[in-house]
Amino acid sequence: MDKIVNFIIKHKRMILIIFILTALVSAVLQSFVKKNYDMVDYLPQESQSTKALKIMNQEFAEPMPNANVMIKNVSIIEALEYKYQLARIDGITQVIWLDDQIDIKQPLEMSDPNTVESFYKNGNALFSITIRKGAEEKTCAAIREFIGEDNSLAGEAPDLASMQENTVSEVAGAMMILVPAVILIFILSTTSWIEPLLFLVTIGVAILINLGTNIFFGEISFMTNSISPILQLAVSLDYAIFLLHSFTDNREKYSDVHEAMHHAIRSSIVTVAASALTTLFGFIALAFMKFGIGADLGLNLAKGIILSFVTTMIFMPALTLSVYKLIDKTRHRPFMPGFTNIYKVLSKLSIPVVLLVILLIVPGFLGQRKTGFLYGNAATAGNNKSGQDRLEIEKEFGKSTVMVLLVPRGDITKEANLTRDISGIPHVTSVISYANTVGTAIPASFLTEDIVGQFYSENYARIIVYTDTAEEGAAAFDTVERIQNIAKSYYGDTVYSLGQSTNLYDMKNVVAKDNTLVNLIAIISIFLVLLFSFKSLTLPFILLITIEAGIWFNLSIPYFMGTEINFIGYLVLSTVQLGATVDYAILLTDHYLVNRRELPKKAAIHKSLGETFKSILVSASTLSIAGFTLYKTSSNSAAADIGRLLGRGTIFSFIMVLSFLPAMLLLFDRGISETTLKRRL
Repeated sequence: MDKIVNFIIKHKRMILIIFILTALVSAVLQSFVKKNYDMVDYLPQESQSTKALKIMNQEFAEPMPNANVMIKNVSIIEALEYKYQLARIDGITQVIWLDDQIDIKQPLEMSDPNTVESFYKNGNALFSITIRKGAEEKTCAAIREFIGEDNSLAGEAPDLASMQENTVSEVAGAMMILVPAVILIFILSTTSWIEPLLFLVTIGVAILINLGTNIFFGEISFMTNSISPILQLAVSLDYAIFLLHSFTDNREKYSDVHEAMHHAIRSSIVTVAASALTTLFGFIALAFMKFGIGADLGLNLAKGIILSFVTTMIFMPALTLSVYKLIDKTRHRPFMPGFTNIYKVLSKLSIPVVLLVILLIVPGFLGQRKTGFLYGNAATAGNNKSGQDRLEIEKEFGKSTVMVLLVPRGDITKEANLTRDISGIPHVTSVISYANTVGTAIPASFLTEDIVGQFYSENYARIIVYTDTAEEGAAAFDTVERIQNIAKSYYGDTVYSLGQSTNLYDMKNVVAKDNTLVNLIAIISIFLVLLFSFKSLTLPFILLITIEAGIWFNLSIPYFMGTEINFIGYLVLSTVQLGATVDYAILLTDHYLVNRRELPKKAAIHKSLGETFKSILVSASTLSIAGFTLYKTSSNSAAADIGRLLGRGTIFSFIMVLSFLPAMLLLFDRGISETTLKRRL
């Protein structure tokens, strides 16, 4: 260890050059990292949706409809002209309208009113269109230019295009809020105008290197790209704080700055490593999800934590030693009080908080298990144009989703009967198949390939089903199950289905299994870190229940408020809040164990809170602000939910660590002494 520390101190200029050059190269490389915006790609290979999509791509030239266009105040003739013009836009491969369902030469009153009103209502025409994958952003822009501001475009493809447009700007916007807020917090909590910049430069270098090294993954999800920099900044600033505070303390003991840094690195590396490991294992737990977004997000954040640790312990000492004279010249008086006697205030809260925890912990645990999940990322009103247009279309035509069935080709009578049975399912508004569009009496060989190809491939028949449900929810998933069950009654396991509701239904089934596994892995791994760090059988339980109770309270709020949260937000929060905020408990407990050797238990907790309160306050403020910033700046529901849960959850953890944990340490003081190796108390 001494050799490594001496190397860092001796070769500080070389280290600075290497890290800065690596960060600059990474800044360039990150622009070449591909972003994947399709969550379906992360479903397991054995899932029904994945198999269906593979068959669709292999068998059919035309993908399924993924957007709706509403044109207001048009006649039938005008609507047909719009259909023709839409089909000519580059990137649109198919346009479906009323004329594909009925003979519009006949009076509309003679046709099924439900079918008519699914496409034409009150003089407004609704077109179901297919936009080629990869062309969403460009094609949606062309459609909006063509239809004008008064008409509407919404659906899966426009939502995806909005995410592509907004991802970079939203990350930049979040950083523009977060960075000044963090600087202000550090100005208030440090005694030099330069120290806040040291923190930000150190973690900024780590973030850039993390973003650039994603080039080795080939591509990352848009979700990872959106939240990774913000979470990395928020959860790893602690490492820089611990090291710089240790350096400041050691400068009072040693006149030589190099010797002070030597002792600072040695004394802080165990604390920083324990802090990094708890967060690291929390993120690694995500990689065990069968749903691939977990591995994508978890491995990226785990890599970021490792890079933040390495950067803090190698780059930051070199940087600090290079500018320590400037730090000294820019000293200012402390803006924050010393908090030496904060225990006098917190001790009054301990008994009420402990009683509240005892009363609420069981309802909180049960409530968070019953919290409802959302699985999609549909645009919402007010967030962007796609969300506003979605509401405009739903106001006129109601909710609408598309589902595609792929069944074995060959028996047109069976296909006709299936089409009839599906049409009778509640919430099904329209079904398009060869049997009910062309007819069972006309052989496919009599028609041109462009017509037949919409319904048949070499091996499969394609049936398009329209429903009036939302993309997800009880009604949507029940409708998916009914359609699948009827289709299986005709074709057994040889039938496949795809569409947004089907994809989300499959996500729901996969996530139900992932949830328990991820939380269990995170808790066990962090328990082991705490066990080996403290060499105590009691402390890991006390620290885990302190943080887990805060997590349960946080995640039960949506249930008791009757709202739902995005499942990714739930999974990420469960691991991030545990891994990141258990650091506060570790810091306080570590100080308590040291002080307890020389002081009675109440005096030890009094002193420990005075020593750690500022660090915990600064860290929790940073993490909470980062969460709420992500919530306010993201138009993506999953990222927004992660931000809101993280911001709120950090406050819960902060309260639990400063009020509940001290009471537990005092209450179990004797037990801790009896179950800690070498009786540290």
